[in-house]
Amino acid sequence: MSIGKNPQSTRQQRLGDFVPKGRAQVAFVHDLVVVSAAWGFAYLLRFNFDIPQEFLRGMIETMLILVPLHAFAFVAFGLYRGVWRFASIPDLHRIVRAVIFSTLAGLTILYLSQLASAVPRSVFLLHPILLLGFMAGSRFTYRAWKEHRLYSVSQVQGNPVLILGSGEAAIALLKDLARSLEWRVVGIIDDAPEMHGRQIYGIKILGSLDRMEQIAADTGVGHVIIAMPSAKQEQRRRAVQLANRAGLTALTVPAFDDLMSGKVSVSEIRRVEVEDLLGREPVQLDNEGMHALLDGNVVLVTGAGGSIGSELCRQIVKYQPDMLVCLDMSEYSLYQLDQEFRATESSCKMVFVTADVKNEQRLKGLLEQYKPAVVFHAAAYKHVPLMEQHNVAEALMNNVLGTYTLARLCKEAKVGKFVLISTDKAVNPTNVMGASKRLAEMVCQGLQDELGTRFVIVRFGNVLGSSGSVIPKFREQIAQGGPVTVTHPEITRYFMSIPEACQLVMQAGLMGEGGEIFVLDMGTPVKIVDLAKDMIRLSGFMDDEIEIEFTGLRPGEKLYEELLADDEHTLPTPHVKLRIAIARSADKSWVKSLLKWITACYQLDEDVIKRELKLWVEEYQGDIHQHEAGRTPQLVPKSSTIH
Repeated sequence: MSIGKNPQSTRQQRLGDFVPKGRAQVAFVHDLVVVSAAWGFAYLLRFNFDIPQEFLRGMIETMLILVPLHAFAFVAFGLYRGVWRFASIPDLHRIVRAVIFSTLAGLTILYLSQLASAVPRSVFLLHPILLLGFMAGSRFTYRAWKEHRLYSVSQVQGNPVLILGSGEAAIALLKDLARSLEWRVVGIIDDAPEMHGRQIYGIKILGSLDRMEQIAADTGVGHVIIAMPSAKQEQRRRAVQLANRAGLTALTVPAFDDLMSGKVSVSEIRRVEVEDLLGREPVQLDNEGMHALLDGNVVLVTGAGGSIGSELCRQIVKYQPDMLVCLDMSEYSLYQLDQEFRATESSCKMVFVTADVKNEQRLKGLLEQYKPAVVFHAAAYKHVPLMEQHNVAEALMNNVLGTYTLARLCKEAKVGKFVLISTDKAVNPTNVMGASKRLAEMVCQGLQDELGTRFVIVRFGNVLGSSGSVIPKFREQIAQGGPVTVTHPEITRYFMSIPEACQLVMQAGLMGEGGEIFVLDMGTPVKIVDLAKDMIRLSGFMDDEIEIEFTGLRPGEKLYEELLADDEHTLPTPHVKLRIAIARSADKSWVKSLLKWITACYQLDEDVIKRELKLWVEEYQGDIHQHEAGRTPQLVPKSSTIH
């Protein structure tokens, strides 16, 4: 039962909002005194500070009319909703409107009451000008006095710091730090020559980035804040390198997207992380198409507890599906995801289920119960060295047979789209994990028909911060004092953020018509040893303080990853960061024979499995031992074709 509000009490409450309270009452009285003073001062100026006796009475009579009128206008125009300490342009606009209104209303009342003839015309012109000056001046003077008090304290107590940049973020940061007791801004650095020598809020622009080392020595600072949230990766990297060379600790403001969304303020500075140096341009999504794909539908994500799967869930709920089914084998991962979503407000119904993608009966029941329109299949064994030894058969069962089981059941349940998350390690694979993902790709392509479920495959490389990423490992090693272990001085990898990867997966899922392999634009590959050096410097150490140790390539590990095999070509798509690979595919009979071989793998020696794997994945370049295991390899059907 809802309780209605009394209309009279509501009106009283609204009127009460206009009545000055607390310190606003002091400001209200001040303004009324200023109205009287401005009226009297206008008379003094008109008569050269010698008001004739006959005009004094008229001045007082008209003042008794004008003061209440101005009081009403000041309250009605909301002059006392703001705080003097934060007086700004909107406050000035309100003062101007209130003064113009009260001046015109006062003229009208005085003419109607025939008192206007007793007032010199120049007084009507001088009074609003003086009143505006007194009211605005007192407010901004008070703000300047308060900020000067705080700033003068920070000048003594704060840590000296340089700000890099002179854009909107830098200006906002200067305003915030002017009231900070922790930081004392001693200068600004900017590459624009026309800005050198000029000042922003009293802080001088001292020179360009190339002079950072000299400027740091002259000012005695130990920190620099990079206030360029929308800068490109190359600009951020250069800024951090110059800061490291100058012996400065590099700090940064939050990302541009976070600032625009209001999640954080510009003053929430933090240390620069390696992710800031590897960041890329924001992904432009077809939001209208995404809503058409997901809005109001049921979506299933496998591997939902992993780094990619969980981020997919976060991205998907933004498009308001009717239900999101999160599937994972790990109970703890699902529990963590459940707790995360409980803390957020969303109209999407969330279902968390534990299941093995190889369990046909369990999957069939889930598909019949929830009837998803879109399935994102992120569940897989991904750790290369672990899958390379002692777990070869299990990698093939989970990544290939598990994919086939789910894909076939989705086809039978008439799921609209099935999106397989693949990897760059599937290209010319040198390890079992990569070969298993290549087989999973071909299984999905082999199940594709002209009608029914559309199978879409998306390949990408390493993502920042994922469970298998080297970055968490390097952080831990640096925290322990080293050494930081890198397998090879020339090893390189592609990197992108988890949100970017998941957004592009969703975009590819939207664009896919069935059977395509989408390749993400991974940018420029990064040398892992350079990544390690960056992380050492960002942690406050010099290159010679933390040792980098080369341990040698692990089983199945490549020096570099590829997004396309040697015999593959790509076609452009309407999205600049997505291309379609033209790769070797397979038909249903090939898939059937493959599954028969995989189900028999548990009976085989791992060396035999790897040797026979070459027959199924022609590009596979694994380390295959040549001794015989007493078994004749099964012949592979020659039905794979190029699509």
